[in-house]
Amino acid sequence: MTEKSGDRALVLLSGGLDSTTCLALAVDKYGSSGVTALSVYYGQKHKKEVEASEKVAGHYGVEHLSLDLTPIFQYSDSALLQGSDRKIPEISYSEQLKATKGSPVSTYVPFRNGLFLSSAASIALSRHCGVIYYGIHADDAAGNAYPDCSEGFNKAMNEAIYIGSGNALRLEAPFVKMTKAQVVARGLELDAPYKYTWSCYEGGDEPCGRCATCIDRAKAFELNGAADPAIEYYRALASEK
Repeated sequence: MTEKSGDRALVLLSGGLDSTTCLALAVDKYGSSGVTALSVYYGQKHKKEVEASEKVAGHYGVEHLSLDLTPIFQYSDSALLQGSDRKIPEISYSEQLKATKGSPVSTYVPFRNGLFLSSAASIALSRHCGVIYYGIHADDAAGNAYPDCSEGFNKAMNEAIYIGSGNALRLEAPFVKMTKAQVVARGLELDAPYKYTWSCYEGGDEPCGRCATCIDRAKAFELNGAADPAIEYYRALASEK
């Protein structure tokens, strides 16, 4: 594959389920040599997702880059970030949204996807990529829980990046109209390495099973009649310690 612009894809890879499925899609289309994965550290309370992203990228043999945007988020009090006294809620997103009454949930990191995509655009152009894949899906945007996961946000960012890149770069959000269960279904079809992925907001040896993202993930696998391979994988690792 040549290094001509448009021949490659950059994938925002957090190490979670959705971004891993995006990587699986991109590799299926472009081949491992035609994909660059970008993982961003932004001051999370733990590095489990970042560590998972290394395993996922290694599984596919893609170029794997990392970026630290921690200073930009130092003023945020998001429950996901170091320095915040806010606890991770142990209830579903739907229950949280009843309390927030249409405002973003406490684990929303202000304009995180906007910053990720802006940074990724610069790197993508430098790596001769014509498209950026990222794994937002409809469940995250529901009720304004994460406003930077919505169709409107994706459309606006796509237009800005396309114009700002001289019409050389576009966004691909393949799951923007899909549920988490539909994302899992697609990933299972592609044999995505879900056992390596980490979605839990806590940084323990095993997924906590109580935070909103653990609850949503468990439901998505259940709706697909499948077991989550990450549970067994991380439980086995924990038992070895």
